[in-house]
Amino acid sequence: MTTPLDRWRIGLILVAMLALAGCGGNSDDPSANAANDSNAENNDEAPAELIVSVAASLADVMEDIKADYEKDNNVELTFNLGGSGTLAQQIQQGAPADAFISANQNWMDTLEEEGLLLEGTRADVTGNNLVLIQNKTSDLDYESFQDVNTDDGQVAVGNPESVPAGKYTEQALKSIEKWDELQGAIVFAKDVRQVLTYVETGNAEVGFVYESDAFISDKVDIIAKSEEGMHDPIIYPGAVLADTKHEAEAKAFIDYMQSDEAQEKLAEYGFNK
Repeated sequence: MTTPLDRWRIGLILVAMLALAGCGGNSDDPSANAANDSNAENNDEAPAELIVSVAASLADVMEDIKADYEKDNNVELTFNLGGSGTLAQQIQQGAPADAFISANQNWMDTLEEEGLLLEGTRADVTGNNLVLIQNKTSDLDYESFQDVNTDDGQVAVGNPESVPAGKYTEQALKSIEKWDELQGAIVFAKDVRQVLTYVETGNAEVGFVYESDAFISDKVDIIAKSEEGMHDPIIYPGAVLADTKHEAEAKAFIDYMQSDEAQEKLAEYGFNK
């Protein structure tokens, strides 16, 4: 048998339950809904922040790839662009990076020999061609690498010590016995994009760049392309770095760079594999 006190307690409990139900349902209060949305967002996992050291010649296509990749993956990509040698030396000195894409095999070989790459992650990402360019306003009548001489102005070349395109240029010009002859006219650049800029601005009469660099410029013309055997094959290897804190995400990105989707995008920018 219930007493008046029992009935009072039951009533109090029911009132409290109804009040809680009113707070827990969908609210018409915009501020309440915003708070709920904010809490839901805070519960989502934050994107992994990947730092990728990338050869300067890949700058434009990588920005395109970044936009596509970030839409479909919980990752934020930051690219550290520069000459492959400079980037490799930064990695040797402990600069933060999760992955590296080089414009030649030698610098990647160096890092691999020093144990700085995550074993089993190295792969060839893409390739390129070496070309001789001139400004569109130039009246030179060059037709081949052999035509370059010291009488027609400065020749822009990436520094062979740190710029793979410069090393390929040195090999190509040595193969036709022109390297020593041109020393008085050569101006060295810190990376292949600086070579392109020198020719675009007229600070150099001609320059040696990758075909992909000439492909993106509307200020230069390609005079000639290197012939097979003039230099080492131009291969861009990529790898995950051994000290990455985002191993799974970095591996996934290097895998993606080998995918059909990424390869089609690279081809749009003048690269080949």
